[in-house]
Amino acid sequence: MLKKIAEILLDHPFLASIFIPDLFMLLFHKPPFFYSLIMLGALMGYCMFIGQKLALFKV
Repeated sequence: MLKKIAEILLDHPFLASIFIPDLFMLLFHKPPFFYSLIMLGALMGYCMFIGQKLALFKV
């Protein structure tokens, strides 16, 4: 599972370069409220994109 996640991050370097700082900024820095909402929305959209690409639990 971790190998698939690492492959997705390497396949999409631009999105990964946005996702990683966004995540750490939301976790360890207190941005303004409106800016944090925008960042959280972008992070959720990226997570849905990664979830669709990974499809870890196919039925």
